[in-house]
Amino acid sequence: MPKTANRFEELLEKANKLPSCPGVYIMKDKDGKIIYVGKSRKLKNRVSQYFQNSKKSFKTAKMVSTAEDFDYILCKTEIEALALENTLIKKHSPKYNIKLKDAKSYPYIKITSGAYPKIIFTRSRMADKATYFGPFTGVSTVYSILDTVNKALGLPTCKRSFPKDIGKERPCIYYQMGKCCGVCTGKVSSEEYGKIIECAADILKGHSKNAIQLLENNMFAYAENEQYESAARCRDTIKALQKLTDRQDVVASPDSNIDVFGLFSEDSFACISSMYIRDGALTNKNDFLISSDAITDSEALCAFLVEHYEMNSFIPKLIAISFELDNDDKTDLEAYLSHKLGSKVEIRRPERGHISELCKQALENAKEHVRQEKNKAQKDDKALLSLAELLALEVLPERIEAYDISNIGAENITAGMVVFKNGTPSKADYRSFNIKTVVGKPDDYSSMREALDRRFSHLKNDSNGCFSEYPDIILVDGGHGHVAVAKEVANKHGICVPIYGMVKDEFHKTRALCTEKDEINIAREQSVYMLIYKIQDEVHRFSVGKASSAKRKTFKRSSLENIDGIGPVKAKKLLKAMGTLAEIKNASTDVLERVDGITQTDAHNIYKYFHSNQKGERKK
Repeated sequence: MPKTANRFEELLEKANKLPSCPGVYIMKDKDGKIIYVGKSRKLKNRVSQYFQNSKKSFKTAKMVSTAEDFDYILCKTEIEALALENTLIKKHSPKYNIKLKDAKSYPYIKITSGAYPKIIFTRSRMADKATYFGPFTGVSTVYSILDTVNKALGLPTCKRSFPKDIGKERPCIYYQMGKCCGVCTGKVSSEEYGKIIECAADILKGHSKNAIQLLENNMFAYAENEQYESAARCRDTIKALQKLTDRQDVVASPDSNIDVFGLFSEDSFACISSMYIRDGALTNKNDFLISSDAITDSEALCAFLVEHYEMNSFIPKLIAISFELDNDDKTDLEAYLSHKLGSKVEIRRPERGHISELCKQALENAKEHVRQEKNKAQKDDKALLSLAELLALEVLPERIEAYDISNIGAENITAGMVVFKNGTPSKADYRSFNIKTVVGKPDDYSSMREALDRRFSHLKNDSNGCFSEYPDIILVDGGHGHVAVAKEVANKHGICVPIYGMVKDEFHKTRALCTEKDEINIAREQSVYMLIYKIQDEVHRFSVGKASSAKRKTFKRSSLENIDGIGPVKAKKLLKAMGTLAEIKNASTDVLERVDGITQTDAHNIYKYFHSNQKGERKK
């Protein structure tokens, strides 16, 4: 729709024709890019409000000023609309909807599926049968929790696969020290192990008392049946869990399960602080920095809670918040969570009592995190301003792209691209390029030429996504020659962007920036030096990591290619389908045959290769 003086009138006319029923509306800008997704019980009323001559908040007015058109999807119920809204927000990441900062990097705890599940650390939440807990805001927190649970319950932490490896090898030293229940010995049945995993899930939900009660019942049952080793394991686990429970602060009645959330936003900064009460004890706290372009705080918190409880297996019957949600948001969210839980969920702002005090504490936590984030942003802004002045840039370098080449031997040459937005790493925008045109001897210049050629092609051809964003400055890890190559490629694509090299000293530390001919001393500008040092260190770390990963994949493929009938294509398909060499090794012929392109003969050859003790049967 063309942008004209009467654009609002045209959009209002379109909105007035909408039905008064539940649904989702999708705002788009002049390029057709989705900038906002919302839901409403009555589409006509909600959407038409945006284009009426009424007073609007600053953020709402800002969103509406860039909206050129909208689409809509009708839904049968408010619950369906809320679920669809959440799905579309995750898919499109609209500018004016909330999103967790660096959401991709938040860690989870995962309980795998199967007869003998494992409890592991992961950064990705898959659509599988596993149970997930999180997200957590720190890796150290996750490992601390895993360590506590594993020690308390004596869970195996080895790489053995059960039940396949039961009885195959001697128990490890952890079993001999009494730190592992010893699934590998065959003395722990899948039913007994399942009960241990149930205890682990209860602990991760914050219900240590439930786990203790279950373990006590099992201990007495084992003792009555003269299964004294199992009874002793239960006794030791109970003691470990009681120590864990004793360290938790009691803040509510013993049967209370409450989640507490406080939200604070200021300028372009926002944080949601959470506290989790299980069986009356405060078991965990988290703080989530979010984008603050959301239209209202009510909408931001509502969207966050939908996402939060989609990722968590436990929903309490009471959710306490630091401010009142809009009536429609509150009603729809309660209905959605109640439907998900299977019983009534209440969301309220308590006005007095200990839960009210916890809400105030959560709000103060959120305020403190916003204050810290603002201070950090001010330092980053100062560094960017100083960098712009030092290099005489025409614009503030809000988006900085840095490139480095890494290789392990003559193969697996990888170019890493990292992105810093407003002085902070934007890991969702990181990319790597497996270099294809350089063979034999490594060649930094040719590798850089290919990487930038591919990147600039994306810049010209991609209509959306991070590759379509124009960098304000490009930094390459190297000297005058690297800059010359980068400028050559930029000129080829008709792209005008400042390009500088990051020069290192003899100790491989950042020393200066350079052009094709000159060097620019950055040591005197401390804020600039620290920023460039951070960028150079990060792009080096990222590119080396990607090159190492590529080397491991090549090794796996080459190992499979030693099998009769398995070449590069089939090896790649096997790894894609099965994930790891260990999974391929442990798979039956029936499972292997299900992999695309793998014949019955291939499956038998693979199985024989990994399970035969006769050397002559392996391909030379």
